[in-house]
Amino acid sequence: MTARRTRLIVALDTKDTAQAIRWRDQTAPSADAIKLGLEFTYARGLDAVRQVADGGTLFLDLKLHDIPNTVGSAIGSLAALRPAMLTIHALGGGAMIAAARAAIDRAFPAGARPLLLAVTVLTSMDQDALHGIGIPDDPCAEVLRLGALATAAGADGLVCSPLEIAPIRDRLGAAPVLVVPGIRPAGAASGDQKRIMTPAEASRAGADWIVVGRPITQAADPAAAAAAVAAELVG
Repeated sequence: MTARRTRLIVALDTKDTAQAIRWRDQTAPSADAIKLGLEFTYARGLDAVRQVADGGTLFLDLKLHDIPNTVGSAIGSLAALRPAMLTIHALGGGAMIAAARAAIDRAFPAGARPLLLAVTVLTSMDQDALHGIGIPDDPCAEVLRLGALATAAGADGLVCSPLEIAPIRDRLGAAPVLVVPGIRPAGAASGDQKRIMTPAEASRAGADWIVVGRPITQAADPAAAAAAVAAELVG
């Protein structure tokens, strides 16, 4: 069981700025951060991201994945948003991750640098899905391989499913920050997620942050749903 505090990120997955702000405000008493990702950013742009974040703790989940120079330049373009966390794809390789690390160190003041998080294997993917794209390993083995590569290249932490939390801690120790989607409260529909746990299970396993979207935002009472998730977290 972990002694660390697990914190809640509410995923504001919408194309509507007003809706994102409503969810932000409804869940604020229980959420430690908000997530804005591809859906919202592509629909509304960076000014809207800044408006919704409103100076709070922002997990900017854009999953950058390109040649090293392009990723580094993109990170420079995002510096004005001052995210607390920023994602890249670990499959971009060591040089790309190192370029992202260098770009963060250049573009952000020392006290305001976001955590650089490497996405390992998407929580929508299982072993058959990995095999379908030519990766022979099972998800856990692939997550551990990519996690070791990413942290060695300068990532501060990893995005992984809850099923890989304990193996990562065994292999890489307590240092990597683990941000964990694939969280479903007991009785909630799994949707397109394949590798899942409840908030309490992920918290006990050692997650630093959990990311919860639809079980909160699509609930009849998002504020109550967020409070119920937060109540399950330990530490």
